[in-house]
Amino acid sequence: MTSRDDEAVARFVERFGLIMAESGIPRMPARVLARLLVIDSAKATAAELAESLQISPAAVSGAVRYLVQVGLVRRARDPGERRDHYEVPDDVWFTVYSNRDKMFDAYTAVLSDGVAAVGEETPAGHRLDMTRRFFEYLRKELPAVTERFRALEYGSESPATPQRRRSE
Repeated sequence: MTSRDDEAVARFVERFGLIMAESGIPRMPARVLARLLVIDSAKATAAELAESLQISPAAVSGAVRYLVQVGLVRRARDPGERRDHYEVPDDVWFTVYSNRDKMFDAYTAVLSDGVAAVGEETPAGHRLDMTRRFFEYLRKELPAVTERFRALEYGSESPATPQRRRSE
């Protein structure tokens, strides 16, 4: 078994957090999510997160509230514990991307309204319609992509099953 390099882990957390922040996740939630991803159990209390990231408990509170709302993290409590912990399911990305239909529906609906507002034959109308068609395409194709990933990773088992088919 390889040993964990705590400095390299800390650098990874900051780098991955920064990349997620650049893609639209607020910076503090991105750092908290990156930290949870590198914990073997994928769970930690707010105090543990604050200490490991050297941030305030208030910053952790806001970050986990955001992460829970968007479905990247869940709040839980083990039997007999008095404090909540926050955890990242192994299949978090699968779940998040599998549930994008509503978002894509909302995008395409509002983009259709935008096309009607600016006029179909205008340059802006063409641009908005291309964007609408792109999201329609993603909505149609993403379920197949996520199912192929599920089959690759889990075979016929549920993603909730702890054992993965592929070697880690």
